[in-house]
Amino acid sequence: MSETSGGTLDQTTSETGLRLLDRLARLLAMLGGALAVCLALLVSTSITLRAFGLGGVRGDFEFVQMGVALIVFAFMPWSQARRGNVMVDSFTTRLAPRFQAALDALWEVVFAAMMALIAWRLGAGAMEAARSSTTTMVLLLPIAPAIAACAGLAGFTAVVALAMAFIRLRGSA
Repeated sequence: MSETSGGTLDQTTSETGLRLLDRLARLLAMLGGALAVCLALLVSTSITLRAFGLGGVRGDFEFVQMGVALIVFAFMPWSQARRGNVMVDSFTTRLAPRFQAALDALWEVVFAAMMALIAWRLGAGAMEAARSSTTTMVLLLPIAPAIAACAGLAGFTAVVALAMAFIRLRGSA
């Protein structure tokens, strides 16, 4: 992807809505990072306790399962806003910058549609998990809130991708 095909979300701070999206994406990434540190501490504590024969932290793997899902979805909007997702552009580098920007915007919209689909299905999954009172095996924690949070984060990623498509198209005009 070439740099002529539009900026990143943080480079487009003239509109209040885009600035808000950027700040929220940044905040979510920071929260995801804090959660990653907490999970690392939890796992380290659990391993240390096991090494001393004290048994690990009960249900540690359940926290890790839900936490990693939340971390991944928390970083996705930030990555999208920073053009951090993998894109292959080997044959488009020779095209005109306007065409590159339009093509990149098209793929942003496709990505947004896929994230919206994922958000929709995660939302349906969260409702079903809540309806059936599905819990984790050891600690019996309800899983619906984690699934719902991932659905919201996926939906936000779709919004960020649409904003990026707008930025790319505007940058090519």
